[in-house]
Amino acid sequence: MQIVANNKKAFFEYFILEKIEAGIQLTGDEVKSLRVGKASIKEAYAEAKKGQLFLVNSDISNYEKSSSYSKLNSKRVRKLLVHKKEISKLQGKIEKEGMTIVPLKIYFNKKGIAKVEIAVAKGKKLYDKREVKKKKDWNMQKKRLLKNIN
Repeated sequence: MQIVANNKKAFFEYFILEKIEAGIQLTGDEVKSLRVGKASIKEAYAEAKKGQLFLVNSDISNYEKSSSYSKLNSKRVRKLLVHKKEISKLQGKIEKEGMTIVPLKIYFNKKGIAKVEIAVAKGKKLYDKREVKKKKDWNMQKKRLLKNIN
């Protein structure tokens, strides 16, 4: 599995509740650009419209060696390929429980197909983020102290 883009910020901003693997509808130039590693999903999110799931605000830059007439907007809306049952389940969670769908990573699976790992997430409050940072700092300090003792 070759990871192209990672969204580390999502783990800090949200509580991750459920992960789902989805396909993504891309053009040939976008696939080549992903293989080079030119993608970003830091500000991206997914939304459900009319029984379909779309990835919004993801940045897959144009492939440099492609022809000039086929260049698309790098931040265009891309369709995610998910079963209808999963889409309806996700849509229910978004509407009823106020959760969001966040992409965690874009990668190529063993067969060489581009996939997106999306997650149902609930936003963290400011005090939750402080608590996580406090725990992380304390664990780092413990490691340093234990290292110095040995």
